[in-house]
Amino acid sequence: MTHATKAIYRLILSDYVKVSKGSVEDMLYNEQDIIQSMDKIEVIDFHQTLEVNGIRFWCYTAGHVLGAAMFMVDIAGVRVLYTGDYSREEDRHLRAAELPQFSPDVCVIESTYGVQLHQPRVVREKRFTDVIHNTVAQGGRVLIPAFALGRAQELLLILDEYWSAHPELHNIPIYYASPLAKRCMAVYQTYINAMNERVRAQFEVSNPFDFKHISSLKSIENFDDVGPSVVMASPSGLQSGLSRQLFDMWCQDKKNACVIPGYVVEGTLAKTIINEPKDVTLSNGLTVPLNMQVHYISFSAHADYGQTFEFLKDLMPPNIILVHGEANEMGRLKQKLLAQLPDKNTKILTPKNCQTVEMHFNSEKMAKAIGRLAEKIPKEGEHVNGLLVKKGFTYQIIAPEDLHIFTQLSTGNIAQRISVPYEGAFSVIRHRLKQIYESVEPLGDPTESPTALLVHDRVTVKQENTKCVSIQWSTDPISDMVSDSVVTVILNINRGIARVGVMGEGVTEEEMERTAEKVVLALLNSLFGDVKRVAGEEGKMVVSVDGVVATVDSKSGVVECENEGLKQRLRTALRRIKSAVKPIPLQKISPFCYLERKL
Repeated sequence: MTHATKAIYRLILSDYVKVSKGSVEDMLYNEQDIIQSMDKIEVIDFHQTLEVNGIRFWCYTAGHVLGAAMFMVDIAGVRVLYTGDYSREEDRHLRAAELPQFSPDVCVIESTYGVQLHQPRVVREKRFTDVIHNTVAQGGRVLIPAFALGRAQELLLILDEYWSAHPELHNIPIYYASPLAKRCMAVYQTYINAMNERVRAQFEVSNPFDFKHISSLKSIENFDDVGPSVVMASPSGLQSGLSRQLFDMWCQDKKNACVIPGYVVEGTLAKTIINEPKDVTLSNGLTVPLNMQVHYISFSAHADYGQTFEFLKDLMPPNIILVHGEANEMGRLKQKLLAQLPDKNTKILTPKNCQTVEMHFNSEKMAKAIGRLAEKIPKEGEHVNGLLVKKGFTYQIIAPEDLHIFTQLSTGNIAQRISVPYEGAFSVIRHRLKQIYESVEPLGDPTESPTALLVHDRVTVKQENTKCVSIQWSTDPISDMVSDSVVTVILNINRGIARVGVMGEGVTEEEMERTAEKVVLALLNSLFGDVKRVAGEEGKMVVSVDGVVATVDSKSGVVECENEGLKQRLRTALRRIKSAVKPIPLQKISPFCYLERKL
């Protein structure tokens, strides 16, 4: 949460503990729980980006109350904006909610006022001050039931400024009767820099929250009700507390007035008297006539339809989730937004409390090349060779040499060595390995019979004595695979599988090609059924499948056939067969993963 919110959080939760009338067992939390929770709070500045387990988030000014924030959450490239309570209208002390610089994929937004529209602020302020001025001028009392936080401070600024401009009202007292509001005032004075330009400029001259014509009222016992006065008291719904006590005292006098300055909840007395009933029920159960004037002048810091529509039209999120509103108002807002938003494909949901909303997003996974790999732009089809590093939901390709620079990881080499029992001729091992790998080079004196081999430029095979050979290599995926195959070859020789004599060393290249051709013929015959050599044309074969004839050149790999499907199958089969019968060629293969990036 933001710094100001943390300061207010402690005050509000402590106030609940103090005013709670339930037993200790029924309370949701106590003062000790609040103290322990303070240590678990991490504060965030507006526009500061934090990351937790790969989830990135940052916040914007929400304009609702001091410290209120809208959060943008980025999960694997999917951005969700959660507005919470917000207002796009700048008032006397708060900035308007910011407009994020880019559109989110999902916007979870409040719908408190549905399709209703607020009056312009100047009009509301004039109505508010006119009602109060006229009431006290006639000897009446004004009750303003308000929340202790947010609107209370806004209305007190309006009243103090109005009283300063009207000397004839200086003998009329103004009280704010909320201990919580008084404690919150210290927070407002601390976080002046979090407010709008108007308040910051005024603070250079004097503290705008050091009111000249307003004082606090601790309780009704300290209230000297002897003439006209203005009292701002909580709670805003008139359901209990000092605001309800004053209402019961003043509601039968037609000279008095009750100004309801914000959103009222269904089922509260404040909601009831807005409809101006003839009678009301007091706290003691008596029913009395409602003679006092009731004025509903909304200073609510929740967005109205106009603000909501303009906000969403500028952002244009493809998915909108409406929350914090009555079901009917949410439904009306949804239909009006669908009709007026430019993008008719916008999806709008109005879930009930505790209802799960499931959405599916298909996003491309992108890996960014950094460090020395980013110095050169690869051509189309070119391989990018490096380490793929995943952090949270982001991917990076890093050269092994740069790993310690851009991460907290580092590279290392593991040398492995194993001994394999073997009592046969070392030349047999060499012959068998040459059948598998193209690169099998002797090590040591070239004039002597080799007792060590370098296989595929990676694995060293050495005859230690007449009873065993050793295999050594530096661990990586390719070298591990080559070493496994070398061990398998040696073990198979020991078991007498497919015994090989040294006489194979004298086989000519022509004989090897004829042998390879026989293998190709046999394998094609097993795959396609009817395969015959073409007489007089070396390497050429005819394949017949269901009356369709194809000609195959096993040397060049050329396939001729009118049926494109059979032609493609033969090409694929021929390529795989030729790859299998030839030794594995030596290539510059990195022990790290291959990544192919298409430009």
